[in-house]
Amino acid sequence: MEIVVIPAYNEEKNIGEVVKRARKIGFKVLVIDDGSKDKTYEIAKRSGAIVIRHEKNKGKGEALKTAFNFLRKNRKIKRVVVIDADLQYLPEEAPKLLKPIKEDKADLVMGFRNWREVPFRHRLGNFVWRKFFNILFGTKFKDTNCGFMAFGRRAIEKIKNVHGGYIIENSILIDALKNKLKIEQVPVKVFYNKKSGIKRGIRVVLGVLIFIIKEGLKYRLAN
Repeated sequence: MEIVVIPAYNEEKNIGEVVKRARKIGFKVLVIDDGSKDKTYEIAKRSGAIVIRHEKNKGKGEALKTAFNFLRKNRKIKRVVVIDADLQYLPEEAPKLLKPIKEDKADLVMGFRNWREVPFRHRLGNFVWRKFFNILFGTKFKDTNCGFMAFGRRAIEKIKNVHGGYIIENSILIDALKNKLKIEQVPVKVFYNKKSGIKRGIRVVLGVLIFIIKEGLKYRLAN
């Protein structure tokens, strides 16, 4: 069985469409409603998703932990795709992420964005993160912070050290590397609608960079 997981917080405008589009191409859908104050839960249920609800907002990292705990208990689920609820990525591209897993070429697949489709501010931050990550971990990833990911059963069982905030994807990649999982990347389309302030952007870039450097040094010392 294959399933699409959608962490969602106050996404009543988009959640119904994301669920319906994922179901239209043959996926079961699990939505983790992370304490939404709007109608995200009701719309997701009405659209045909399985919905697990957090009573309070805990963040995307905790939503993913809830999803993975659910997946580990359901042995029939062999592969999962994680996609955001805001239509930043196309649900129709989910099968493309699963292809390397089905062909036994990967345990974990992360999308990589076309940087020409990414606003300069985000592109710059991602460039810094990617360069430091690849240097410290000895990898050649084209993207280290794409939220569009697919996991095979082995990755579902092994990846447990999921952090929150903007370091989610980095923490997942690091856990995959530590567990010697096979990692592949495939190109995905991305659409940016939200703008972030410059000060907040600087804080985010520095926060993620510090995490990468700290974890990267620990990884190198252990290996």
